[in-house]
Amino acid sequence: MVTVSSPQRHYGQKKPFKIEDIWRIRTRLEIEGNVMELALLNLAIDSKLRSCDLLKIRVCDVSSAGAIYPRVLLTQSKTQKDVQFEITPKTQHALSQWLFASQRSPQDFLFPSPRLIGAAMSYSYYSNIIKRWAATLGLDASQYGTHSMRRTKATLICAPTKNIKTVQLFLGHVKPDNTFDNLG
Repeated sequence: MVTVSSPQRHYGQKKPFKIEDIWRIRTRLEIEGNVMELALLNLAIDSKLRSCDLLKIRVCDVSSAGAIYPRVLLTQSKTQKDVQFEITPKTQHALSQWLFASQRSPQDFLFPSPRLIGAAMSYSYYSNIIKRWAATLGLDASQYGTHSMRRTKATLICAPTKNIKTVQLFLGHVKPDNTFDNLG
């Protein structure tokens, strides 16, 4: 197990993960049998949600009667605007495995707190998971955080297409300037 110590702090925008980093993290989580973190990783990338919205997702928001929805519509807490996202087959599979293993009920938080019964995973716990993933890959963990997950898919979409408008819609930004800032 890799421990994350952060003697130096990185201020400013956190880096997005590269596609090869994501595949390396996925592979490690699959080998370890860590279905919760695999589901968390995949959903964070697919949804492009801010951590406050991602961590408040309940089982009933993404599934019904054991079936994972291919598309989800949620209201963002920051903007109060609806955002729709696709749950890819790979993420559907990871979520199904997690829900089967954890036996979560429909009203439970999808990613529960490891300490507080009935509570959602905390921001700091989620942030530490991401920093551990980065450290495991040999990356500077201080350069990565929860917003790295939101930026990852946006960066991957924008790189080949250069279509800022599409990324703006995906992220639910009102102003194109916010999208430019988000992409760095």
